[in-house]
Amino acid sequence: MKLAVIGAGQIVADFLPHASAVDGLTVTAILGTPRSREKLDRLAAEFGIPTAHTDYDECLADPEVDTVWIALPNALHFDHARRALLAGKNVICEKPFVLRAAELAELRQLATERDLILVEAISNQYLSNVEWIRQNVGRLGDLRVVQCEYSQYSSRYDAFREGTVLPAFDPAMGGGALLDLGIYTLHVVVDLLGRPESVDYAAHMERGVDTSGVVTLRYGDLTAVCVCAKDSPGPSRTKIQGTEGSIVVSGAPNIIPTVELHLRGEEVEIIDRNAHQHRMVEEFRAFTRMIGDHDIAERDRRLDHSAAVLDVALAALDSAGIAFAGQENRS
Repeated sequence: MKLAVIGAGQIVADFLPHASAVDGLTVTAILGTPRSREKLDRLAAEFGIPTAHTDYDECLADPEVDTVWIALPNALHFDHARRALLAGKNVICEKPFVLRAAELAELRQLATERDLILVEAISNQYLSNVEWIRQNVGRLGDLRVVQCEYSQYSSRYDAFREGTVLPAFDPAMGGGALLDLGIYTLHVVVDLLGRPESVDYAAHMERGVDTSGVVTLRYGDLTAVCVCAKDSPGPSRTKIQGTEGSIVVSGAPNIIPTVELHLRGEEVEIIDRNAHQHRMVEEFRAFTRMIGDHDIAERDRRLDHSAAVLDVALAALDSAGIAFAGQENRS
């Protein structure tokens, strides 16, 4: 996979030091705005990236690029993904995929027509600890309650309260707690339980954006609760409770660190199958394999899951009366 990194923000700086752990991945280009030229050149020099672009069309025309990783503010995902697919590039797009169901449907159609890989970058769906949970959740008997929580006092929240609105808190850019942190919790729950019968989001709102909230998903007599907060610190954890025991993860749902299996009458079993210390390495290994093998069936399976999560997220926002630019006509 010959990758162009689209963006130069925090998540890019977080992953690039670990990109060398992904066999078959070569970062061949990075794209940013003209005002970020100094930063682009610094990243390119530090990580041996041959080309730094400030023009997206030039980047898409680069013959040394076969895949783009879109790591931009949420509201920019659709347009950049669409342009990349039209240019014949595979697309890895950061979460949340897009802001409207119709946008994802259009991107999927383009990827299908052009026989390209299109996938959402969502780390927990590729972690080996999550695969272990999928395979062992049946040992818990009949499930009764699922809780998934991700709380983190945002480094941008103080600035937001003082009047400086950065993309993470900008409703016009698709910001807010649910689409930032909460989307990880929804991916965990929908992965394990499927689409819920009903969705409700009780959100704390400040200046038109949700800074924290609780999503309730109902599956018959089973209830799942997802908590997300960017305005207050708190423990992040996942608990899956059934008639025969529980699975507990103490840690953020984008990482899913050590898993504890508590079965009635048995010793606690401690599991840690994650293949790398950094949460993004396993997903990029999977993307590299998917693109290298041109695995269309895996692409479609992943897209089905992402579409289900997006539908749940949009239903949650709708239940709270939250609408921002790009979310009108969600169907």
